[in-house]
Amino acid sequence: MKLALGPLQYYWPRQQTLDFYESVAAMPVDIVYLGETVCSRRHELRLDDYLDIAARLADAGKEAVLSTLTLIESESDLKALRRAVDNQRFMVEANEMGAVRLLAKQGIPFVAGPTLNIFNAETLGLLAKLGAARWVMPPEAGRELLAGMRPALPVGIETEVFAYGRVPLAYSARCFTARRFNLQKDNCEFKCIDFPDGMMIKTREGQEFLSVNGIQTQSAKIYNLLADLPELAAAGVDILRISPQEAGTAAVLAAFRAKLDGRDTPLAGDFCNGFWHGRPGLELIGKAA
Repeated sequence: MKLALGPLQYYWPRQQTLDFYESVAAMPVDIVYLGETVCSRRHELRLDDYLDIAARLADAGKEAVLSTLTLIESESDLKALRRAVDNQRFMVEANEMGAVRLLAKQGIPFVAGPTLNIFNAETLGLLAKLGAARWVMPPEAGRELLAGMRPALPVGIETEVFAYGRVPLAYSARCFTARRFNLQKDNCEFKCIDFPDGMMIKTREGQEFLSVNGIQTQSAKIYNLLADLPELAAAGVDILRISPQEAGTAAVLAAFRAKLDGRDTPLAGDFCNGFWHGRPGLELIGKAA
């Protein structure tokens, strides 16, 4: 089973981002997804920067993949998407059907990202015919869905599961972070750069409820399938996706690698794993509890 580092969901300063990916070269990860998937207004790094990072990671023995935006809202977004599709070296993760169309038109194999919302074998079969070589299960999907789809999975397609990080729950054309500061989305002052792991939302009782990351809504708790690795392996999962966090990403990858190698390295935190078990996502089920 391989480990993948998912695309950075947050908006970090340029140098912090470059330093992070410089350190990733030495981390025990097989696949690294690069690119902006949340908001096209985030311009600390451009596509050329990600291509440079991808080249360096490839030289370090990693498989680099370019991830596309989840929402295409302008002609400039479309131009950036076309450039990513036409990069001619690295595989692309398609996170909306416009990217799928461009990739399929050129006959380029791609990764079917989690926001394509693949919940049945028929949809996956269609995407496989269009060129999908790997699919990422929607984070809210669980073991029962995968078990039902497994007999009908297209031959040779890889299955990737979101295994660690704050769960992306929803996307909107409206920016929630900007709204929190009474700003318009087009004049947001890039407030999300002040929240490197998202902005926590609490209930009136003070309980952490959700995390807001620009146009993206995330879980408050960290989703963690470390204790479920034996079951994930038995279910035929090929790749585990770890979502980058501001601190501790290297330790998380090391813990997952150790578990895959038969050694237990516990992680501390307020975790959940309910979705995988067919329960409400914020619950913690089984040995991890």
